[in-house]
Amino acid sequence: MIIKKFIAKTEKEAIENAKKELGEGVVVMNVKTVKSKGFLAFLKPSMVEVTVALEEESEKYTAAVSAINNVIASSQNKVPEAANAVPALVTAPVTAPATAASEPAVKKESSAIEEKLDSLQSLLEQQLQKPEENKEEKKEPKEAEKEETETDKFMRLLHDIMLNNEVDEKYAQEIISEIEQINKPNIPFDYALANTYQKMILKFGKPSGIEPAANGIKMVFFIGPTGVGKTTTIAKIASKFRVDEKKKVALLTADTYRIAAAEQLRTYANILEVPFRVIYTVEEIRKAIEDFREYDYILIDTAGHSHQNTTQKDNMSNFIHSVDDRVEKEVHLVLSATTKYRDLISIADSYKEMADYKLIFTKLDETTTLGNLLNLRLYTGAPLSYVTHGQNVPDDIEDFNPQKTVKRLLGGKN
Repeated sequence: MIIKKFIAKTEKEAIENAKKELGEGVVVMNVKTVKSKGFLAFLKPSMVEVTVALEEESEKYTAAVSAINNVIASSQNKVPEAANAVPALVTAPVTAPATAASEPAVKKESSAIEEKLDSLQSLLEQQLQKPEENKEEKKEPKEAEKEETETDKFMRLLHDIMLNNEVDEKYAQEIISEIEQINKPNIPFDYALANTYQKMILKFGKPSGIEPAANGIKMVFFIGPTGVGKTTTIAKIASKFRVDEKKKVALLTADTYRIAAAEQLRTYANILEVPFRVIYTVEEIRKAIEDFREYDYILIDTAGHSHQNTTQKDNMSNFIHSVDDRVEKEVHLVLSATTKYRDLISIADSYKEMADYKLIFTKLDETTTLGNLLNLRLYTGAPLSYVTHGQNVPDDIEDFNPQKTVKRLLGGKN
């Protein structure tokens, strides 16, 4: 596993530099802003440091293990005596060094990932140090069971942590099985943990936020059930475009069922000083396209309704597809992270009949588990775009961050 840092003016530029040097297979492990150094550093703009990882060929594994063991040996003094039987977790893979003289470089390269997964080390060590309460009950004299290795226990622990974070059993087992296939006997825990971390990031895929149209207006429809926070989410995104990016934005609502929702969006439009319009028919949507043809974005709120209401679903589908031959469009399905997975499946299936969509998850501040984000990503195949974590406009929204989410799914803290 090669780990390397790239520093550039923007995250995108740093990632592009990484791909040029290491290839398209790199995985982003950490992103942070760093201050310029040297004379008159305070006059220089901040830079973005991106840490990427690339899995090497299997024959380089032995050298990597040797380097990892050196790091583990140096960290043993920090582990309580009761934990001496359990190797310390470094929480990140390292690049295989050619000589012992390169050990400081190995530690430096892994520091960013260690920081990213800081809380996992102590948590997993504590869990592995617990005595097996029902060890005698599990082993029956009927047949000799295969001795469970420390690595087996560690992988089982990761599996249980995912389940506790409400990752569906099917996907948790799938991830563990894939990691076990590439794990080698008696590998250090940090190598298995880093493989799991990387695998889950790859399963989430690249976030897919709203980008400008290649030519003309980008029309964005926001769909989803009642009460998930569509209107507030639209206001946050509109504020981001209008205030931060200085784009021209218009707000429309097709939610003619709830007067309060329309008035709420009108209030946000007045604050942002952008056009607002209530639309009732397909013809009014097409007229809005003509009226706002010089704008960058048209954001459309839609009525939240029962996903079992066929008439309302048909009407919404007509609205969405009425612009297919006129403008570039996106559809974002807004869901609450607090909704039960079984209900999310039903909702996702219902809206899939209307159009392909991206996923926005709201109310992350109202739940302690984020398993549904991974569940829906794998179930629908739809990319995630944004997450929200509060009612404040425009602050409580951010681009989906797979690294931060995976860290929480594996028991870490933000």
